[in-house]
Amino acid sequence: MSWNVILRRIFLVDLIKGLRLTFSYQRPGAVYTEQYPLERPPVAERYRGAPRLNNHPETGETLCIACNLCALACPENLIVVGWARTEDRKKRLTTFTYDLSRCMFCGLCEDACPVDALELTQDFEIATYTREGLIWDRQALEEGPQPTRYSR
Repeated sequence: MSWNVILRRIFLVDLIKGLRLTFSYQRPGAVYTEQYPLERPPVAERYRGAPRLNNHPETGETLCIACNLCALACPENLIVVGWARTEDRKKRLTTFTYDLSRCMFCGLCEDACPVDALELTQDFEIATYTREGLIWDRQALEEGPQPTRYSR
């Protein structure tokens, strides 16, 4: 072993070089931290997040015609559509449940809907503490997620 190698090991030259590089990124100009709850991160345009049942803008009624195509298209079988016949023999939506704990956000349910009643939005704050909070009924799907908004 040469003296040069021995001196580098004694004085920990490689460690000092590594520490210098590490601490060079600690200056305020090199920090890329987002202050998440206060500043919302930009979401990609094609991001598929929380589902929503759309309502008609004028009447406020749901656009869903209870055709059950979204439930048939779902590979995880997590959508349950309940319906009943009216007096004039039309289908009327009674219940609609969506199990987010099993959803893989593939978008096949959204593509299968002939009237664009179901869509996957760009909302990403859907975490809960229990699995029961991830099974959304018709009302929760029409309202969408209600994340806590923080302010300074």
